[in-house]
Amino acid sequence: MHTDRGSEYCSRKFKRACRKLGIVQSMGRVGSCFDNAVSEAFNSVLKVEYVHRHTFRTRTEARIKIATWITDFYNTRRLHSVYGFKSPIDYEREYRATLAEGLAA
Repeated sequence: MHTDRGSEYCSRKFKRACRKLGIVQSMGRVGSCFDNAVSEAFNSVLKVEYVHRHTFRTRTEARIKIATWITDFYNTRRLHSVYGFKSPIDYEREYRATLAEGLAA
């Protein structure tokens, strides 16, 4: 998981949780906005296309509905120009198939 160098991401508690879950952390360089460009772009899309259009009664409801939007729409059906107007899952499938073909050749 790539993050900025915010105190919450540098804390021992967060680092332990990542290790426990098998998550490898990476952090952007200090003062480099480009290191977080992809994350910032995703956060912008999430807010504009989903969060600001909905009202959530509780944090739990927000977490569940946002996670569902990401897994059921953003990753599977939303077309991304950077992927040639394919969904991320379709792009990944094609990429892996291309890699497999290259290994088989």
